[in-house]
Amino acid sequence: MKLGRRTLLGATLAAPAAGALTSCGEAPGQTGKILRSAARLPKAYETPLPLPPIKRPAGGVIEIAQRTASVEILPGLKTEMMTYDGVFPGPTLETRRDQAVTVRHTNSLTLPTATHLHGGHTPAESDGWPTDLLVPDGFDQHHAHHAGHETMADPKAQVRSKKRDYRYPLEQPATTLWYHDHRMDFTGPQVWRGLAGFHIIRDDEEDALSLPRGEREIPLMIADRAFAEDGALRYPALDPELLGEPGVDDRYMAGVLGDVVLVNGAPWPEAEVEGAQHRLRLLNASNARRYELSLRTSDGKSVRFTQIGSDGGLLSKPVEHAEITMAPGERFDVVVDFGPLAPGTTVEMRNGLGTGRTAQVMRFRVTRRAADDVKIPDRLVDVPYVEKPDGAVVRRWHFRREHVHGRRGWGINGKPFAPAVPQARVPLGSTEIWEFYTDAHHPVHVHLSPFQVLRRGNRGPGPMDLGWKDTVDVRPYEAVRVRVRFERYAGRFLIHCHNLEHEDMAMMAGFETE
Repeated sequence: MKLGRRTLLGATLAAPAAGALTSCGEAPGQTGKILRSAARLPKAYETPLPLPPIKRPAGGVIEIAQRTASVEILPGLKTEMMTYDGVFPGPTLETRRDQAVTVRHTNSLTLPTATHLHGGHTPAESDGWPTDLLVPDGFDQHHAHHAGHETMADPKAQVRSKKRDYRYPLEQPATTLWYHDHRMDFTGPQVWRGLAGFHIIRDDEEDALSLPRGEREIPLMIADRAFAEDGALRYPALDPELLGEPGVDDRYMAGVLGDVVLVNGAPWPEAEVEGAQHRLRLLNASNARRYELSLRTSDGKSVRFTQIGSDGGLLSKPVEHAEITMAPGERFDVVVDFGPLAPGTTVEMRNGLGTGRTAQVMRFRVTRRAADDVKIPDRLVDVPYVEKPDGAVVRRWHFRREHVHGRRGWGINGKPFAPAVPQARVPLGSTEIWEFYTDAHHPVHVHLSPFQVLRRGNRGPGPMDLGWKDTVDVRPYEAVRVRVRFERYAGRFLIHCHNLEHEDMAMMAGFETE
């Protein structure tokens, strides 16, 4: 089934509402421009929270079918999407540490894809380099790399037809990862259309801890979208067919912010929970929107988060937060205790960086009192102390607006992304200090190796910077310093902004490990 211009994007884009946004943000704390829905939107908390299906390896292999599907997101309307296995989000992949897995993708879509395991410690050939495309059977490959930008040519690109095996050694601690499309210049619209899912790694060390399990462990993929009147997705792509000119309308070059908040693909859902501790695996899978999440009962009482993990796995010890601020790509592993609340109590998850309905996220409803023997330990795992090694190389990465092929865009160190030209060569086994400088909100993501935040501005790490990170929320005109050690895998990898409109408009840089 071919997805046409109207089917995926709606017939037209409405003019932006007067005063809705400044050039850089909808509200304090956002970089992007609102895209409003024409569809009739449901009331909050009337849709049950769905949970993605779980897939585990069979004989060391997981099969994923990339295909179009008609999905009901807004009640009574159908939305045609690009999906993994016909569902949005894609199935949650569950694997175990040190048990290598091959994830075999079959592309039955109409467009090329490149799948990246975000946060995976992965060999270069399976990392989802943005020109290592998987094209549908019979796809005219001269469209695989758009024409007209000579600097985009990549002689090392490894293009496969119909099927591609991604091999993941999984030599890393238990954690919450996610997989998503990473096609060069078109990551934003292809993730917006549905190509994203959880990948959870488990291990014996985590299994031995007293943590919520089973139905009391809930993955929550938070993402915003906008819809046409008939339920089709809306997105301001310059070429809605995603075969020609990349990028978005200049009005949206700071980032696309939808006006509908989805959790696991449902608009403002409600989850029924027992009166006990629950583990919430929080993922910000939005293109550009940042969230400041808080929990409050219907009578106004605050409910706190106990953070137990970050992007790269468990923390050394649990930490309590009243709010969790999440940039695109970040994950926070938290425990919430519903035990003290009476049955029938509702707990609303709010977004302090939203306005209007985007200030709402989801709601929990306590169904009954329940036995709960979970006791979160005071110490979780050993996380090495952050130190600056003597004589470490210091690299500076400047994220800011640039002209890209004659148009407004974004770059790193004054350059747009050129896949054939690395900006750095890094010796394997080395530990380096990387510094990130910005002109707007830029969630900086580093492939291959996790890092630890050393400093934010003139201070130490912030409250959201704990543990091992692979994505760090760098705020406007801020400098963040991190320590990163590059291990095991030689080849080419990426550093980029995880605001997907910034990424597509050239805010990526390659580095090679050797």
